[in-house]
Amino acid sequence: MDKLKVLFHIDESDRWQRVLVNITNFLNDVGQGNAAVEVVANGEAVSVFRSRCLLAGGGGQCCGPATGSLTEQMKKLSEIGVNFAACRNALKAQSIDERSLPNFVTVVPAGITEIARKQAEGYAYIKP
Repeated sequence: MDKLKVLFHIDESDRWQRVLVNITNFLNDVGQGNAAVEVVANGEAVSVFRSRCLLAGGGGQCCGPATGSLTEQMKKLSEIGVNFAACRNALKAQSIDERSLPNFVTVVPAGITEIARKQAEGYAYIKP
């Protein structure tokens, strides 16, 4: 069987926990080696990359209810091959310095363009 290619799109910060759970469930079902997974964050969802939002509860409204550190969950998923991409336009709009992002996050010029490219490459689009 060919690898399943899946793109998860998030543009609302309070949906991060749902996205991470969906990815985990997906990989548990198909097997880690059987899928290529990318998460594209744009819009206000990139606000989770402000340092105060990366911990559960975050102390700010930019975070949804989470158990455990969102960064920790993302890092674990990245270690098994999940790619995380953040939209440069959204980072600028949220006044977030790219250099402050976790090292497993790739910055793409425009989230929408990244989504279109991945779909052209055959990625299934999922927006939890």
